This record gives sequence, C-alpha cells and structure tokens, in this order.
Amino acid sequence: MQRRSFMLWAAGGAAAAAAGIGSIAAYLRWQEITPKVLYPGRSEGHYLRTLLREHTALPAPSATITTDVAILGSGIAGLTAAWRLNKLGHQDFLMVDGPQPYGNAAGGQFGELAYPTGGHYLPLPSPESTHVREILFDLGIIQRDPQAEKPYYDERYILHAPEERLLFNGLWQDGFIPTEGVPPAELAQHERFFAEVRHLRQARGNDGKRVFVFPTVESSQDPAWQALDAITLKQWMEREGYTSPTLHWYLNYCCRDDYGTRYDQVSAWAGLHYYCSRWGQAANAGNGAWLTWPGGMQPVATAMEQASGVKRHAGTVVSVQTTDQGVEALCLELVDGQPRTYLVKARKAICAMPLYVAARVVPDIASYGFDAKRDTPAYAPWMVANFLLKRFPDELPHAPLCWDNVVYQEPGLGYVVSTHQDIRVRPPEKTVFSAYVALSDRTPQQARKWLDTATPEELLALASVDLKTAYGRDFASCVERVDITVRGHAMAAPLPGFRSNAGLKALREHDGAILFAHADLSGFSVFEEAAWWGDRAARLAANV
Repeated sequence: MQRRSFMLWAAGGAAAAAAGIGSIAAYLRWQEITPKVLYPGRSEGHYLRTLLREHTALPAPSATITTDVAILGSGIAGLTAAWRLNKLGHQDFLMVDGPQPYGNAAGGQFGELAYPTGGHYLPLPSPESTHVREILFDLGIIQRDPQAEKPYYDERYILHAPEERLLFNGLWQDGFIPTEGVPPAELAQHERFFAEVRHLRQARGNDGKRVFVFPTVESSQDPAWQALDAITLKQWMEREGYTSPTLHWYLNYCCRDDYGTRYDQVSAWAGLHYYCSRWGQAANAGNGAWLTWPGGMQPVATAMEQASGVKRHAGTVVSVQTTDQGVEALCLELVDGQPRTYLVKARKAICAMPLYVAARVVPDIASYGFDAKRDTPAYAPWMVANFLLKRFPDELPHAPLCWDNVVYQEPGLGYVVSTHQDIRVRPPEKTVFSAYVALSDRTPQQARKWLDTATPEELLALASVDLKTAYGRDFASCVERVDITVRGHAMAAPLPGFRSNAGLKALREHDGAILFAHADLSGFSVFEEAAWWGDRAARLAANV
C-alpha cells in the first residue's frame, strides 16, 4: 500500500471534491493525524549492529546484581516461570524485561481506555491445559472447579455477544466463514470440514494420546498423524477434495490470524491443530468460548507479575554465559539514547526470549544441540494499529458492531473493539478500534525490509485498509489519534517439518545452568505453549 493511495482514500480524488465541503473537511482532519509508531527492540538492535559495524565495545557494566534465578524476558513464558517459582516458595529471583515489558502480551492506554498491542484473547483452556487452568484459578479468572470438565469463570472476562462478523460482498454477516449467497455445494463442504474437526478433536494415535492438544508435547506421536507435518494445510485441503473458495479463504484467514502466515505455507498439522485443540468448556459459557479484556492480554500479564512478586529490571540481554559459579548475563539499557550496561549473576538463568534472540546471546548454544542456521524458526511480521475514536462510526443497517470484525480480503485481519466488554447500559462516548495486519502478502524478509523503511503515513495506510472498506472516507472524521506497534519478528511460523525440528527438541529437553522457556520451543506462538515452557523451566530451576 503506497502513501498516495491512502491519502486518496479520505478525499477520493476529484470525486471527493465534488462530494462537498464535509468530505474535504474530513480529509483535512485526517491529514493532520500523524501516528505514533512503536518498534519494540529496534533501537537496541540498531545500536548493537552499529557497535559491530564500527568495532566498538559496549560500556563497562555500571552495576552487578546477584540473584539465584534470573528470568531473561517478561513475556508469558517468563511471567509463568516467575509465577511458578513463587508458588514453589522460591523467592530469590528477578526478571530482565527485554525490549518491551510483557512482549506479545503488552498493551497500552489512551487515558482510561485500554487497548492491546499484541494478543487480545485466550480460548477457554482444554482439559489437558492443566497449567493454564491453575494460573487462571490463582488469578481469580476461574472462580470454581479449575480442573473440572467445566470450570466456572468470572463472567466479566467471558466474551459476550455479538462476538464476530464478516463483511462479505458488501454486507455484514454473523461469523467468519462466508454463508450469505454462497452456493449450496460450497456450504456442504463447510459442513463436511467442521464435521471432520469434531471427529479430529477426539482422535487418538496408536500411543493412546489425543492427536491435537495443548501443550503440543502431549500430543500423539503416532507417525500416521505426524505425517500431516510434511505437507501444507492447503495441500491437505486439496488432497481431501475441498474446493470451496470461501472455505479456502476462511482457513487461510485463520492461519494468518494465528500464525501470521498463509495456509499454503503452514504445516497441515499446525493448521488443523488451530481448530481441533480448542474445545474448552465452562459451566457458565458455551463451548469454545473466549476470554478477553479491553487491554488484550496485558491485564493477565500484569496479574501474573503481581501474583509472582517478581522484581523487574529494564534492559535487554546482550550475552548469557555459564561460569564456575553459575551464569552471568550482560544487559543493555538505553536511557534517552545513551547506553548503560549491568551484569546479572545467578545460579540459573531462564532464557524466556525468542529463539532467534537466544541464538545470538547464548554464544555456545550449538553445544546444546541447536544449530542456529538449521533450527531457528521462520518468523512472521505483524502490525497492530490502535485508533482512538472520538465517536463510533455509523454502521450499516441491521449490522451491529461486534467484538471482532473481519473483512473478506487481505492483508488485514480486521479490527477488535476494545470497549466491547463494557457492560454499562450506555456505551462509552469514545472507543478504540484495534486493527491487526499480518504482512503475509509478501515474504517475511520483504515485509521486514518494508516495515523498517516505511513512513508513519505508509504504515497507517496499510493498517487502515479494512476500516476503509468497512466505513469509507467518513471514518476519518471519527479518528482522534492512532498508535501503531510494529513487530518484525512477531511469531514463529509453523512451516512443514517444524514438529521434527531437532534443535527445538534439544532445547526442550535441556537441563543445566541455562534453561530455555518460550513458545518458540513448540514452533508457534500461543499463550498455552509459552506458559508450559515457563512452568517447566521454573520447576527445573527450583530443582523440583
């Protein structure tokens, strides 16, 4: 999306001029908005690359911090590690934030209005996700019977109706898979696919384990099912005789939404896991319901931090090395652009960071069985734009605004309404629309290159595509402010073969002074997997 095409949206070129003063005024107001753009980790990365290019050394550490366990990273894996250590009665630990506190679970605020800058929901955990249920019970999100078939949840966090809608052929419809005006033969394929999903949810391999579960290490290792990891989801669909264009679009959308990657690149095992593993139940909600918060996952991350009592330190880890006494981590903090370093000494270190980062900061990671060139996952880029609206835009008749609103096109993923869970009788005067974009219309390398050089206006143009389609140029007059978060390596992409990645397996099984804990160990980025590896690392660090 070029800047010119975006600027032409609000005005509509010469046609807008003919439309009247109101359209021109909206265009001028839109032009005045320059988005604030956040690039987590970019400043630190640019600084370190400059040092390498200029053969300059980091400043000497200005302080040394000693602890028993150092948690390097403050995303869900690191927070789970801190939470578990505290539950085990282990108090001597600290956390180094990384480039952004809470990582992909971070959020922000426009005054009293919270919004997500990463993940924005959590499916009801299935019975196998006992670790997630324990966390949610400890935080009060599950109120009763955490390990029962149907726990009782705090209803404030259960997503309420209307949940989701799709703009298809110019009209909004309920749900994300197109139905209105779709030929009966296509609808029959839709039903066949979902019947297959219901069957696969209960399928077990020859080892007696369920095929698709969270955590994925508990899934069946039956070779017949593992063979799905050798092909893409699109290839699986073609093999099974699914030809419906709307079904293909839907499955492609879901892969882009969950993995940041198209279905013709995602492993069929991962693509089916998306549907077949998420079937949690609740005593006070329908099957497969979602949990959500105005600030996305940040309220959960904040609650986990508070429950753990962890001491957080700002900074990004530059190197982690073992010593005779344990581990030393050199950390960098940029304060007003000026570098400061400090040293963390610990008995154990939990690397709760993406593996492409761990491969750089752990100099001897190859000795653990991880070959950085061979085993580092591919990473999908991601962008979240939060639009502060001074008023709600006008909707089409008989089409109520939903929590999640998707447009039948690419590369956007639609937009989430942050105030949807507001249970007041009258809706708030202002709201936040959070627009998500997976740049899956180009290679990850091309996307990162574009993101690194794009102007704020160009980023805003891309982030606005779905909103433009849904509301036209009148949307501009509703906008008061826009904040954009760019994540060049947002999530690991589960490409074919990821289930047999030898390096990931080696790090999953490693036990030593340096431990690894991140969703990347599973090959894709979701809360359940990150929490699992954080929990495991904490138990190992505490010698449990």
